[in-house]
Amino acid sequence: MSTALKPELNVCTRCVMDTSIPGITFDEKGVCNYCEIHDRLEKHFPQNEVGEKYCRDWVTRIKKDGQKNEYDCVVGVSGGTDSCYLLYLAKEWGLRPLAVNLDNGWNSQIAVSNIKKCTRALGIDLRTYVINWEEIRDILVSFLKASIPWADAPTDTAITSALYKIAAEENIRYVLIGADFRTEGKQPSEWTYCDGRLVKSVHKRFGKLPMKTFPNLTIMNLLYYGFIKGIKNIRPLYYLTYNKQEARKFLEDQYGWEYYGGHHYESIFTSFVLTVLLPEKFHADKRKVTYSAQIRSGFRDRQKALEDLQKPPLSAKEREEAIKYVTKKLGLSAEEFESIYNAQPKTPFDYPSYYPLIKHFGPIVRLFLKLVFPWTPTTFHEREARSDNNNE
Repeated sequence: MSTALKPELNVCTRCVMDTSIPGITFDEKGVCNYCEIHDRLEKHFPQNEVGEKYCRDWVTRIKKDGQKNEYDCVVGVSGGTDSCYLLYLAKEWGLRPLAVNLDNGWNSQIAVSNIKKCTRALGIDLRTYVINWEEIRDILVSFLKASIPWADAPTDTAITSALYKIAAEENIRYVLIGADFRTEGKQPSEWTYCDGRLVKSVHKRFGKLPMKTFPNLTIMNLLYYGFIKGIKNIRPLYYLTYNKQEARKFLEDQYGWEYYGGHHYESIFTSFVLTVLLPEKFHADKRKVTYSAQIRSGFRDRQKALEDLQKPPLSAKEREEAIKYVTKKLGLSAEEFESIYNAQPKTPFDYPSYYPLIKHFGPIVRLFLKLVFPWTPTTFHEREARSDNNNE
């Protein structure tokens, strides 16, 4: 496999984002525009008494609107820290959540065990949405062949769609997501953008099997879930004073929860994309985004992060084992994987998607999405920050 030389990189003076990040710019102090995006998000999602009141108000609304149902909210759970801790919080707030997990055939045993431990201990019902294995295999292979950086994008789309689908079936109006930009960061759209139209277009070009059990998320789906069913997507951790390390320790002590080895390593395929495909083929090290968010939030030392980034995500043996496991599970020969690995890198914008609508009709799309999201999706904060910098 070919490996290109890494170019000399300029690094932000505040975080560890560098010129390998698409769309990055620096001000006169050497601070990057992704730090500006983070600061915008901090103002938009305050953690002070305003944020706490926001969460209290939503809890009151969720209880009121769901009082006639068996469940008053859906909580997406992956077995990771954030989602399991959110389950605990929902129970503490007196909510009656239904936990929902997506099974695409790649969940690690630790993640599955964590979900069972937490839901059983908390007395929360669990619903698992299962995608037909041959179908999801075909979809993921199609994204690998499309040479898009975030080859696991269909899983992200399916998770969100499955949560809405089950909420609609149960007549539940609120979906709670355990995401936290302060510890995860805002990924550049060139690396991770995905929507229902992109999934359909890539699969139509490179896939072979029809999508029957895969829960895609199109504009029509969003209209139905948001306007007809009135489902809202809530992210409580955006507004709460939340320490991920403390949450992890709490889960370990209370429920016997186990750490799975890294950010988003709950899924074996996700960890493969993060540790092998992205850094090697696309020179995209997502650790820079995660570490930078944690540095800005005071959870990680910048110098230590710079040192950690000098180490590869996996050892040579771990890398070989990861490639062997994933290619075998996907039914790819060594030659097929070699072809995928060496294919010309592309971005999600090289294929039909809804992104042109966001680009050209941003304010209108933003109002439309208010049907589902009571908050502004981070993609809009990214675009606004880039626009402001280009106009200076």
